[in-house]
Amino acid sequence: MAHSDISPATGKKYSASVIGASGYSGAELVRLLLRHPSVRLEALYAFSQAGKRFSDLYPSISCDMELQRYEGESTSDICFLALPHGEALNIVPGLVRSGRTVIDLSGDFRLKNINEHETYYRQSKPADACMTYAMPELFRDEIARSRAVSNPGCYATSIILALAPLFLVPDNSFSVRTVSCTSVSGISGAGRTSKTELSFSEMSENMRAYKVCHHQHTPEIMQALGSSASEPSFDFTFTPVIGPFTRGIYSMLTVSLKGPVETNAIQELYRSFYAAAPFVRVRSSMTEVRHVAMTNFCDIHIAYGPENGRLVIVSAIDNLLKGAAGQAVQNMNIMLGMDETLGLL
Repeated sequence: MAHSDISPATGKKYSASVIGASGYSGAELVRLLLRHPSVRLEALYAFSQAGKRFSDLYPSISCDMELQRYEGESTSDICFLALPHGEALNIVPGLVRSGRTVIDLSGDFRLKNINEHETYYRQSKPADACMTYAMPELFRDEIARSRAVSNPGCYATSIILALAPLFLVPDNSFSVRTVSCTSVSGISGAGRTSKTELSFSEMSENMRAYKVCHHQHTPEIMQALGSSASEPSFDFTFTPVIGPFTRGIYSMLTVSLKGPVETNAIQELYRSFYAAAPFVRVRSSMTEVRHVAMTNFCDIHIAYGPENGRLVIVSAIDNLLKGAAGQAVQNMNIMLGMDETLGLL
């Protein structure tokens, strides 16, 4: 899609709306946009919570705007959608036609393969319902040319960034045979809707795997790495787990290589690949969830066992920021020609 008519910021404030502001990701968008120097928050939309003041739902965020019911139109320069999967499909086309800059946080427009979308999301969508996949570290130039983008998923962000240098650097010598990944997410990743199995008494001192080998982020990960879930070019196993903490994703990947490598060469590959990525930090020491909580950073640590030829890559992100709202604001900055770190550091 073509770039919007909005020019790079020169002291102007762009108006922004959040459709789906009552959920956790929507609330983080509100918090970030309120402090963004080039944005004026114009409207907040919700469905079941319409009519309430935002501060009634999130007292820690100083915003007394009333949540409105979305009626199909917006006058804002920028529209963020933080809705359950399936709902943005009906809203985004109209926003694009009206000239809005659109950033969708759901999975509705991420997958190019329609059959994979219908298999993993269990919903149909038009054959042309795909937008720019907006992972800044991989597709910055394409994002900058786009009017509407699809924000990556939270698990996908932590895993793709952990693997991208191995797959996307042309002619690198690290040939991957298999990848086995276990990712632990905080409970906020399941959304704000009340569910018995996510209550404190159920999750305290507990962990639970779910959607094993069939999570909807699997085809998204494969697609970004130049493969597909239906015809994979490498063996990939993904086990998502819910852990007893509020926010964060901790991904642990075991990568089997087809030949021996030097540890220093792997480190150099990653540091070179992310040299111009302000929110990816390749750490020599082990990363932890608390190192990235409440930030837009992705931290990556790499270990290599020469005796078995396997890499262990550990990545950590805040699922509500780098995995959702923070990355969405980062994408907005790129789309509008601004410094991608604006409002995020």
